[in-house]
Amino acid sequence: MAAQTELTRYDLVRRWDNERAERGWWHSFELPDGTLIQGVCDLAGLKNRIAQFPIPQDLRGKRVLDIGAWDGWFSFEMERRGADVLAIDNWDNPLFHRARAMLGSRVEYRQIDMYDLTPERVGRFDIVLFMGVLYHLKHPLLALERVCALTTEMAAVDSFVLREKHRPGEKVEQRPVMEFYETNEFGGQTDNWVGPSLACLQAFCRTAGFARVELQSMLEHSACLACYRHWERPASNAREGPELVAASHNLTGGVNFDSSRDEAVSAWFRWKGRKLGFDDIRPEVGGYGVRPIHVAQAGEGEWQTNFKLPPGLTPGWHEVRVRIGGSHPGSAQRIAVDVPLVTGEIQIDGLCDGTTWEKNRLDRSRGNVLSFWAKGLPENVDCGNLRVTLDGQRLTVTYIEGVQEDARQINVKVPKDLPSGPAAISVSVGNSNAADASVEIVSASVETASE
Repeated sequence: MAAQTELTRYDLVRRWDNERAERGWWHSFELPDGTLIQGVCDLAGLKNRIAQFPIPQDLRGKRVLDIGAWDGWFSFEMERRGADVLAIDNWDNPLFHRARAMLGSRVEYRQIDMYDLTPERVGRFDIVLFMGVLYHLKHPLLALERVCALTTEMAAVDSFVLREKHRPGEKVEQRPVMEFYETNEFGGQTDNWVGPSLACLQAFCRTAGFARVELQSMLEHSACLACYRHWERPASNAREGPELVAASHNLTGGVNFDSSRDEAVSAWFRWKGRKLGFDDIRPEVGGYGVRPIHVAQAGEGEWQTNFKLPPGLTPGWHEVRVRIGGSHPGSAQRIAVDVPLVTGEIQIDGLCDGTTWEKNRLDRSRGNVLSFWAKGLPENVDCGNLRVTLDGQRLTVTYIEGVQEDARQINVKVPKDLPSGPAAISVSVGNSNAADASVEIVSASVETASE
């Protein structure tokens, strides 16, 4: 009986659809001559929805993107406040063009699919409006990642959410759950795909890459979330942040990242004091904050955290920093985002035992680390794109020295099963290969016999 009662909630969608068919307009408008166009959504309701978000009245110098603009009221309101506005929808709505002409608006309008929105195609925006769109999408998390990548300050997310009245007794308001509507279960419309709970919607926004997700209000038919790209500004007397020891790709261990992929950063830092949790650690890359997905204590005063590479970073080198609570950002490590691997001529400029420092020789009785120096390595060489082999067997790169004017030191781990005798070491990065160098491998048993 509860399920049948719940289904009646979606009859409201059918009623709205019928009203829109009769009136022609979804949004209402007040024209310059005082004429009122009465759509399904009245002016008071539209003004109330946008008022839920901390959007300044003066938007001069700001760019605003309105996703799913429909008839365009929110687009034109942002323009009225002084913003440079781009409105997009997945169909060419003739009513938007009519409203723009009647209002004398200069808002740019494009027909483009939600999933095709990238900074390369449309640029970046101080504020993104994502009002009443999420539940129309099959891939809501992917869509929110697209929104995040386009946002430099705040996204206004307004969406239908499941409530206790929709699923009595199931505690959906406390659980991060989402319903999926395979056909027309949601109001008879085949483009209404999902119904998230509030907790699910908030988790989606954090997972998409927003640093802070703040509930502004619960309206009759939707939840309003302000999603910010940055952590709060620390107080002037705030504590200094932690020392960041290392930051690397969580899978390759290198410094290179591809923003077109769903990649994560692993960071190690030092911080003494109480035990830390997810809400205490505030990573950022290039100034964009992101919530951690993994936190672990690695030793006394030493911590590891993993977090999503923030969407929308520009190609180049970016500083990774960590804050603890309201602290200032700590020391930085750099990572390369979408940086091409430009290689030149590579040369091996000497090698030695990584333990004894004896040239051109590795004493297996003392250790298994071989050190060598290479010239001509690109700045963003890392253990993921540097290939080192010894007699054709690939070696694990354990250390790459930072950028130097001359040769850079590389440490590799030599496997125990490699036979004694002379061996050829080969080094390559991308399409560049260094001339082989020779090293003498001496095992513990050979060393003992020679004595």
